[in-house]
Amino acid sequence: MKIVVDAMGGDYAPEVVIEGSLLAVKEYDVDVVLVGDQPKIERLLKKYKYTGSRISVQHASEVIEMCEPPATSIRRKRNSSIVVGINLVKEGKADAFFSAGNTGAVVCAGTLGLGLLPGIERPGIGIVTPTLKGNSLIIDVGANIDPKPSQLLQYGIMADAYCKNILNKPDPAVGLLNIGEEEKKGTEFIREAYELLEKSKLNFIGNVEGRDLFTGKCDIIICDGFVGNVALKVSESAAEAMQKFLKRHLLGSVWGKIGLVFMMPSLKHFKKQIDYAEYGGALLLGVNGVVIIGHGRSSKRAIKNAIRVAKEEIERQVNAKILEAIRV
Repeated sequence: MKIVVDAMGGDYAPEVVIEGSLLAVKEYDVDVVLVGDQPKIERLLKKYKYTGSRISVQHASEVIEMCEPPATSIRRKRNSSIVVGINLVKEGKADAFFSAGNTGAVVCAGTLGLGLLPGIERPGIGIVTPTLKGNSLIIDVGANIDPKPSQLLQYGIMADAYCKNILNKPDPAVGLLNIGEEEKKGTEFIREAYELLEKSKLNFIGNVEGRDLFTGKCDIIICDGFVGNVALKVSESAAEAMQKFLKRHLLGSVWGKIGLVFMMPSLKHFKKQIDYAEYGGALLLGVNGVVIIGHGRSSKRAIKNAIRVAKEEIERQVNAKILEAIRV
């Protein structure tokens, strides 16, 4: 199994990306192709004294920066690490692609380069998040900010296949993110999506609100990319602020510092549970290939886990399962 990794993508690339890839080839049965500035990558591999055969390098002379417009950049920078990496998957030279770089560029390159699965109109970004009752999947969190109701139904079908085969949920409950639980709440677009989901074979439980994101009320939360991205960013910010508030108050007094000593094991477990690095990358579902998108601030542990996510999606043939479901 060969996974392409964009060595130049992310705030701490290429060093952290290479560190994460080194961890992945040690822990998982995968080969990694690092795409990017070959001299720089090889210097770093030499620095870490890597002499194995499971990591290879594919040169790409250009980098798509985070601030660049996605569609324009993938057309102008055809020798960028993102475009070159996607093409390796397209040509059958690799099984999956991962990048922590420009999300829009990855979505565009993946969609145009690999095409969409038959029956899928637009791809969606799904992200696994912790809840009070295990993990849930939120889709879409940024790929499609102006979808049609039928595309939200397709998100539900794709997420259902993923949850059954990767998260081991035999009959995942599906909720539609809305401003209230009542059936007639929300815009006309949301009400139309509700009707389609209700008539589908999915285990649709109705509308859910923003407060339900982490309660575990359902296993899949469907929304458009604009709302999903805002919800994701707010959640990340709230988690980071909560950790800082807690640290500030505990270190603000002698008794707090003493209590911190006894609380440390529980706090470490808490931090691990809400840390995005534990869940790897987000899934670009709907493209005709396996594409994983990482957080721009991905650590080496996040990179390693993203490669694991790609490996799992390949092994369990999620795209084949999606095709089966979409045809029904």
